Amino acid sequence: MSGEKPRVSILYCTQCNWLLRAGWMAQELLSTFSDGLGEVALIPGTGGSFEIRVGEALVWERKRDGGFPGPKELKQRVRDVIEPGRDLGHTDRVTDAGQG
Repeated sequence: MSGEKPRVSILYCTQCNWLLRAGWMAQELLSTFSDGLGEVALIPGTGGSFEIRVGEALVWERKRDGGFPGPKELKQRVRDVIEPGRDLGHTDRVTDAGQG
């Protein structure tokens, strides 16, 4: 089983109409980690739920983390679980003018 690629699941609230957001995040992850993921599953839920897991690891939870992740933060959190040494290119670059 160690050769299996990781599964990402995105639990989203149907009452809140977050399907498009969940689908967009799934697309971002599949585009970035096309060879590194085995599956990205969208799981309908209720009650304001929005959770992103890599396997059993909870990488984002809307209530805990204060809203929704941007694509940069989401990709970094997923990368840290599936490929910790991977460089995400421009996603990992510091863009603040005052730093560097």
